[in-house]
Amino acid sequence: MKVIATEIPDVLILEPQVFGDDRGFFYESFNQKTFADKTGLELEFVQDNHSRSMQGVLRGMHYQIQQPQGKLVRVVVGEVFDVAVDLRQSSPTFGQWVGVNLSADSKRMFWVPPGFAHGFLVLSAYAEFLYKTTDYYAPQYERSLLWNDPTVSIEWQVDHPILSAKDQAGKLIADAELFP
Repeated sequence: MKVIATEIPDVLILEPQVFGDDRGFFYESFNQKTFADKTGLELEFVQDNHSRSMQGVLRGMHYQIQQPQGKLVRVVVGEVFDVAVDLRQSSPTFGQWVGVNLSADSKRMFWVPPGFAHGFLVLSAYAEFLYKTTDYYAPQYERSLLWNDPTVSIEWQVDHPILSAKDQAGKLIADAELFP
């Protein structure tokens, strides 16, 4: 596995070693020991999630103010633009974002640490998205940062995404509950 740094040091892109031939491919999508050795992160993942969305759907920007979740995300069908926003007020990268295209073809993964809002935009006809989390889903603590907050200025590549009611009602970073 290759680890690629991003503009926000705590957010990482991971490239697995893929073995392919004329029959197809094989790769180890997750190995606790390799992940810890390569990233320096000793984490326990407690929940796996799988979503499917159509082109133009934007899911996010989600976070849990208590029981914050670290997320290791990947795409197994299609392609998305995946984004993490630092909501840790004590961080030198507070309010900054980093994004990466993830696709079934690239097999790249994205590590989004606790303390970040996370979301993605589906670029292909549809996409299936998998993510491992470091804490359990707790709807009572879930919050949404407004996807198009002008202070954060995420470059989404779309002006009118398909949003859930919850995501349409996201808060501006100036009004959101944040991490210390």
